Amino acid sequence: METSVTPTHCPYCALQCGMNLTPAAGGGVTVSERVDFPVNRGALCGKGRTAPALLSPSLRLTEPLVRRDGVLVPASWEEALDRVAEGLTRTRTEHGPDACGVFGGGGLTNEKAYALGKFARVVLGTSQIDYNGRFCMSSAAAAGNRAFGLDRGLPFPMEDIPRTGCVILVGSNLAETMPPALRYFTELKENGGTLIVIDPRRTRTAEQADLHLSPRPGTDLALALGLLHLVVAQGRTDEAFIEERTSGWEETRAAAMAHWPEYVERITGVPVPQLRDAVRMFCEPSAAMVLTARGPEQQSKGTDTVGAWINLWLATGRSGRPYSGYGCLTGQGNGQGGREHGQKADQLPGYRKLTDPDARRHVAGVWGVDPDSLPGPGLSAYELLDSLGTGIRSLLLMGSNPVVSAPHASHIQQRLESLDFLAVADVVLSETAALADVVLPVTQWAEETGTTTNLEGRVLLRRQAVTPPEGVRSDLYVLHQLAARAGVEKGFPVEPEEVFEELRRASAGGLADYSGITYRRLAEENGVFWPCPAQDGQASQDKQPSQGEQQSQNGRQSQDGHPLEHGGQASRDGQPSQGGRQPQDRRPLEHGGRPSAAPHPGSPRLFLDRFATEDGRARFVPVTYRPLAEEPDAEYPVLLTTGRVVAQYQSGAQTRRVDELNAAAPGPFVELHPRLAARLGAGEGDAITVVSRRGRAVAPARITTAIRPDTVFMPFHWPGEGRANTLTNPALDPISRMPEFKACAVRLEVAVRG
Repeated sequence: METSVTPTHCPYCALQCGMNLTPAAGGGVTVSERVDFPVNRGALCGKGRTAPALLSPSLRLTEPLVRRDGVLVPASWEEALDRVAEGLTRTRTEHGPDACGVFGGGGLTNEKAYALGKFARVVLGTSQIDYNGRFCMSSAAAAGNRAFGLDRGLPFPMEDIPRTGCVILVGSNLAETMPPALRYFTELKENGGTLIVIDPRRTRTAEQADLHLSPRPGTDLALALGLLHLVVAQGRTDEAFIEERTSGWEETRAAAMAHWPEYVERITGVPVPQLRDAVRMFCEPSAAMVLTARGPEQQSKGTDTVGAWINLWLATGRSGRPYSGYGCLTGQGNGQGGREHGQKADQLPGYRKLTDPDARRHVAGVWGVDPDSLPGPGLSAYELLDSLGTGIRSLLLMGSNPVVSAPHASHIQQRLESLDFLAVADVVLSETAALADVVLPVTQWAEETGTTTNLEGRVLLRRQAVTPPEGVRSDLYVLHQLAARAGVEKGFPVEPEEVFEELRRASAGGLADYSGITYRRLAEENGVFWPCPAQDGQASQDKQPSQGEQQSQNGRQSQDGHPLEHGGQASRDGQPSQGGRQPQDRRPLEHGGRPSAAPHPGSPRLFLDRFATEDGRARFVPVTYRPLAEEPDAEYPVLLTTGRVVAQYQSGAQTRRVDELNAAAPGPFVELHPRLAARLGAGEGDAITVVSRRGRAVAPARITTAIRPDTVFMPFHWPGEGRANTLTNPALDPISRMPEFKACAVRLEVAVRG
């Protein structure tokens, strides 16, 4: 008897690594390499390799829970759903629709994120919906929209990275956060390229760098401005590109010239000779990239900080050249798709603006409602959570664990506890779910089919490989049932492909246009890059092949292996073209000149011929350095920065339940420099109390020269006394509304000798 193999994707980070799942003899599934998927080419990290462990009924929720006499106890689905419907209805009746809140997650599939946004606005009529992706890459999204008119994490495929001449990697420890991606940077160096890593810590990623710059946390903005100053002073700008394809340069140049190298050294701690080395390494090759991640983004000035790195890239004229670009390394599994289709506070599907009358009319037409009935923008993620118990009285939460992941987490826990009603849909009993009045056990990656969009903008098909436990239902089922109980009998199907077909129509003509993408295409082509508009004559429905159908690898390639786009013309320096015509709806890259009935091939590479702004020009935005929202002082003299470790993921709600991962990373720690440890009188393993203006956390010392003497580091995966986000600062970026996770002032105390 032939054993069936299901090709699918990892449930964790934004690489969305391909993997094969095979039924195991004793139950469950085993993971094997899927070498045909081009992003990871078969490689998996420990999290991906152990992902099936969480399918075990012993590690996950298998039946609904309701709170009786202060205790969560098992209940039927009917009772649980009735309670949720009653709680939301009561709040809406007594306090109005905006007293109901909805909080989503960057791990939800595109179908779930779309349905959740629709549920909030159509069924509840509330403006109060946002999601935890606001805490991930919202600053890069805001900066990209401001500069380019469009936000897609990487505007090129990962395969371009080894072929560039230099990469500046700002604030990413991808060797631990997305290990299979490291091979691209190893190949870059093997091909003669150089890697510059900017990080306050000498991480595993920084160890691979040709040049490691270690700025003081929160000073990335000054560093980027100092590098641009040197580019201008050394005559390394591309004046022809600036003239032809950008606007706003004169003001941006003036702002950069106020940040001379010695001034930047005083702010950042990076020596001037290293600044000059970085400029030389970046500017000498004909192709180069700038990639940012959470380091520069999770700041109260994150949008301007990312904008400064974009300015550096634009000034050197690297757009429209082969293997050049600016990109953001999106973090969560569907962090890209999750911010495109309506679970953000200010957004409608297709990356449309909720304030745009045309967008409201289009989406309302797809939904069959009056455009005027759609609420306006609501509060951002932290502001929404901060308003719980006061403005928002009931909350429906899906796929997030803010008790661990939110800044000033002890305060957010108190706000959650103050709610009149809390319902949580999750795979496991997270720390947030444990506070709920109703907990709904929902399906996870291998138990359901759906789409995600990885960090490249490649839309992917995850396939169901196993049957979920008997007491488990999908998030789509939950929304369908709650809508029906609210009197909305239609519009919330439970089949993922049916939801995706509606998403296609809702996204049509938007920046993130999925209308030309079908489940069948995703299966046959190993993913499709958006934007991908539907062409005339393309079928509106194209069902996916069976799980056993042979998959073919995406990408029609020239002899040197570089994918050539359909209908493309050679662009500057020989790069295949990606922008024949610019339709009125400002889809940035739709091709011209091919038969109308031919399916659009998708858009692996953006901005080669023009940007997605109205005039096709990129916008320089002048920015100047400003300090952290909370600088060190006599009472709190040290900076805390936070991040991840290789064996855990996000709030740890899933990975902390896997024995192999816990053995590798059993708990929190405080990383500090030997000189700082000596001043404290602390030894390796001593319990260190870290105190900020918001609270205190305790964890064992890990002493290393890999961190600056004025900085300590804590990973944020754990609850309890070692919860790093008890300490972090909720000061918000004025544009992206991103909290300042990456730097706050603390003091240290030795709690107990190890």
